[in-house]
Amino acid sequence: MNNWNELYALWCENAKEDSDLVEELKAVAGDEAGIQDRFYQSLEFGTAGLRGVIGAGTNRMNVYTVGQATQGLAASLLKQYDAPSVAIAYDSRIKSEVFARKAACVLAANGVKAYIFKELVPTPVLSFAVRYLGCKSGIVITASHNPSKYNGFKCYDPDGYQMTDESAAKTLAEIRHIDMFRDIKSIGFEEGLAAGTIEYCADEVMEAFLSEVQKAAVNPGICQSANLNLIYSPLNGTGNKPVREILKRIGIENVEVVPEQELPDGNFPTCPYPNPEIRQVFEKALEMTARFDADLILATDPDCDRVGIAVKDRSGEYKLMSGNEVGAMLLEYLLSQREAKGTIPPEPVAIKSFVTTNIANKVAAKHGCRMKEVLTGFKYIGEYITDLEKQGKENNFILGFEESYGYLSGTHARDKDAVVASMLICEMAAYYKSVGKNLIEVMQELYAQFGIYKHTVVSLQFEGAEGMAKMQSIMQTLREDVITSLAGLKVEYFSDYKKLKRVNLATDESEDILLPSTNALVYELEKDNLFIIRPSGTEPKIKAYITACTATEEEAQALSEKMEKDFRQLIGE
Repeated sequence: MNNWNELYALWCENAKEDSDLVEELKAVAGDEAGIQDRFYQSLEFGTAGLRGVIGAGTNRMNVYTVGQATQGLAASLLKQYDAPSVAIAYDSRIKSEVFARKAACVLAANGVKAYIFKELVPTPVLSFAVRYLGCKSGIVITASHNPSKYNGFKCYDPDGYQMTDESAAKTLAEIRHIDMFRDIKSIGFEEGLAAGTIEYCADEVMEAFLSEVQKAAVNPGICQSANLNLIYSPLNGTGNKPVREILKRIGIENVEVVPEQELPDGNFPTCPYPNPEIRQVFEKALEMTARFDADLILATDPDCDRVGIAVKDRSGEYKLMSGNEVGAMLLEYLLSQREAKGTIPPEPVAIKSFVTTNIANKVAAKHGCRMKEVLTGFKYIGEYITDLEKQGKENNFILGFEESYGYLSGTHARDKDAVVASMLICEMAAYYKSVGKNLIEVMQELYAQFGIYKHTVVSLQFEGAEGMAKMQSIMQTLREDVITSLAGLKVEYFSDYKKLKRVNLATDESEDILLPSTNALVYELEKDNLFIIRPSGTEPKIKAYITACTATEEEAQALSEKMEKDFRQLIGE
């Protein structure tokens, strides 16, 4: 008998806590493929915590996998701290509140105080709450911008950023010893509230968060006078209340909210992929522009840590702007305005992931700002901000961002924050509107200064056990058989971020990469073009990041398409 059939039988006998799981287990009886997919592996706990499809089995998000992870977290914390506490938040996804309460009940049963929010809140609020409440960890139940069938369990360090490799390894070491049916301690939620071992987060936590966000403004009052018209969508997630509140506080009155996407709904009925990187999520908002003349459209993802925008051009059409473009513009806006106001620190620093646009490096250099590059994952940005704080230099921090639509200004959170980003994007749009420009024109000015940078992200899906094996095979082949040209362009440098080596292919000389190891390959092509490939840390995908740098948009588009075509041929897609 296959191991997954043994596990299936074990679950049929023991998994009685959630009636939905009982019904699902009955429904897959005799379905060999369905049983295999649910039990062929256990969800892997890493620095991103857990993430997977909601349902029954070791390879699913459910009360047992959440309970096991929480039991491991509690055991790890109790070995490190006396009387630790944990803050818990959740988004609008299916089962999010159920999983959050389960985590609180497990922590409380283990003698770890649990602070849980009364209602869904953005992920950056959890990051803020960990430090504000003096907790030793944090949990947020979310799968960010994944489709509705997914949910996740993210853990945070005491400094408010997602777990580092070291902390995740300590928790994983505990999880491996825990039987999810016999070893998980738990109490009733109401029992925990009555005993004070579970406590609701006070309203003052959200108020303190919003106050800190507002301090990040650089042009207070500009929004009252610019008459900015805005359409906003929280994509059925957590941004509805806090984003609208912060926009109200900075004086943006002409706000229309997409009605079909306003209220929490984990099914995401009008946006099956609730990701502000894709045009489909903007369709309902774009329909509204027929009756509401919006300058700007904002959409935040379900846990409100990412934000995407569409901007009206001079012809009346709306253009989606990329995360790279918005990050570069925000950096230019913050640096130039703080220079003009005399509020720029003596040693300004910006932080970006290594897959994020190099035009930001040129913007930073123009203003005398140091650009720090880190690995993909906002925890590395949060970690660097914390290092600055320990040196008493936190005020030097200007902006942290990733190409995947995550931004942070201010040191209130240590994770990407779509609340502060929404505020600053609107402030930036209002400022430029006051001087007769829209954001498309602002970006064109940057391209005129530094050249066209066309960025494309190609995501290739690899589902199930077979897909995982194929992903690993592709990466291994590319690592061993280094390509020397792509789209007719010579590869000048090849970097393997797993081996932490950067090689000059012309001379075969190598240098060390002074970053933590990660599974990514970087090809620096001639003429400042770039190709990066890495498996996603949270989804069954391989992502390729293409940068085409040319003199015109037409040339950049053609080169980008050629690079993508060559890449797909290379891996047999």
